[in-house]
Amino acid sequence: MTGPGEWPLEAVCLGETMAMLAPALAEPLQTASSLVVRAAGAESNVAMYLASLGHRVAWASRLGDDPLGRRVLQEVARTGVDVSLVEMAPDAPTGVMFKDPGAGERRVYYYRRGSAASAMGADLAGAVLAAPPRLAHLSGVTPALSEQCSTLVGALLDGLNAVGTTTSFDVNYRPALWPSEEAGPALLALARKADIVFTGLDEAQQLWGVAGAAELRRLLGRPGTVVVKNGAEGATSFVGENQVHVPVPRAEVRDAVGAGDAFAAGWLSGWLRSLPESKRLRLGHLVAGCALSGTADYVPLPGRPWFASWLETSEEQWSDRQWDGPGAVPPTWYLGTQGP
Repeated sequence: MTGPGEWPLEAVCLGETMAMLAPALAEPLQTASSLVVRAAGAESNVAMYLASLGHRVAWASRLGDDPLGRRVLQEVARTGVDVSLVEMAPDAPTGVMFKDPGAGERRVYYYRRGSAASAMGADLAGAVLAAPPRLAHLSGVTPALSEQCSTLVGALLDGLNAVGTTTSFDVNYRPALWPSEEAGPALLALARKADIVFTGLDEAQQLWGVAGAAELRRLLGRPGTVVVKNGAEGATSFVGENQVHVPVPRAEVRDAVGAGDAFAAGWLSGWLRSLPESKRLRLGHLVAGCALSGTADYVPLPGRPWFASWLETSEEQWSDRQWDGPGAVPPTWYLGTQGP
């Protein structure tokens, strides 16, 4: 077991990232004349935000050894994420998704069946366990990709727990990947293996029929920390016997995609820095707010003074403050050399 201060990495995030194509302008995919290509993946989003918050973090995955895969790899690495645990597969493609703004409704179309990431397996698990991090983050997207990926996630949670790594699991239910009657039991079993669990109350109700956050906490049982997100109402965490709720600052939403991953990264950054629970939740809301202000899965973060001004406000000031948007962000952008 690794001792304090001996962790080679603060965090490893494992999961598939795809090439996302979206209209360059806010128009339906069917009529768009040009598309923008970006990386899109729940776990790499968390890794990129953690790197931007100053943490030593790696992303573990499998990409096709093709132009899209190399583009995704470069985009994630550019934010400071260690990508040495990413396998490049010569015999399988990188997954692709299309975002369609539509007529007042955003839809996403996945083309990921048979992707390189769907064959993630024992080799990747061995690479992560060979130098276990302080924290490992996984999500419920990965077990939906294939039976092999489902086995990988369960084995990794068991193996990492055995060597003393703290495990984080975001339920992250995707109805487009598998039905709730199949996903519910599988995701519940995986969540019960983790030390920290993130879930939205809406997806927990869809998967397990719980009435509220407290019932969800009782259902999950083992995890020492359960963080329940409830949209505009805020987030509630259960740490041991303690319950903490922090509301969301009022904000204008441009695109909600990636906000849940940003929230998880903010909270995990607070955990890595041993911040009080209320500030972990605040930091989660703040990083999620940055994601909500843009249209990409990942957006650059503001500087340390901006975060500090929000984290140090009183509860009354926090509840009354309006999310100011990108125009109010200090001009010095955070490059990952300091933490909040």
